[in-house]
Amino acid sequence: MALASPTDFPQPRHRAVVGLGGNIGPVLDNLQGAIAELASVAGIEVERCSSWYRSQAFGPPQPDYINGCVTLQVSLSPPELLQILLTIEQKFGRIRLEKWGPRTLDLDLIFYGDRQLDQAKLTIPHPQMQFRPFVLVPLAEIAPDWVDPRSGKTITQLVGQVDCTTVWPVAPGPELGGRMESEQVLTPSVMALHK
Repeated sequence: MALASPTDFPQPRHRAVVGLGGNIGPVLDNLQGAIAELASVAGIEVERCSSWYRSQAFGPPQPDYINGCVTLQVSLSPPELLQILLTIEQKFGRIRLEKWGPRTLDLDLIFYGDRQLDQAKLTIPHPQMQFRPFVLVPLAEIAPDWVDPRSGKTITQLVGQVDCTTVWPVAPGPELGGRMESEQVLTPSVMALHK
């Protein structure tokens, strides 16, 4: 009788949110390529993709960013998922020279289920996400009822607490399985965020 290997047993799956952004190079190509890379990793299923949004950069003078969010189903641990994100950033030419400087690709782990984690190299939920309309606006499009475990507030509630006038939609998100996942972008509730 053969012994079962660990891969014979289904791994627990968790929903996660990743924020994507970039402001130098072929930004939309990099963002779409990053999603394709995520989808190719064993243990990651790309669930939903937001539209792409332009946002004003903060930090040193630099071009506007293009940002979006994806929800994932993952069977990887948070540190494993973070390592995948860092590897994909490097593949698309990310070089860390200065804090808040321009970048070809930025991938942030925003949520991992309702997990709260505070480690030297990984904090979940992302410690700045509740102040960032360029994260909250695209996330409100695809996961408005997601509850931030730190504050107990939904994304819809959090997005109502920030100034969204610096973020506006520029392009639909990628198609998944032949259907557009960002069809909500032109609905009144989402467009109202930009008034």
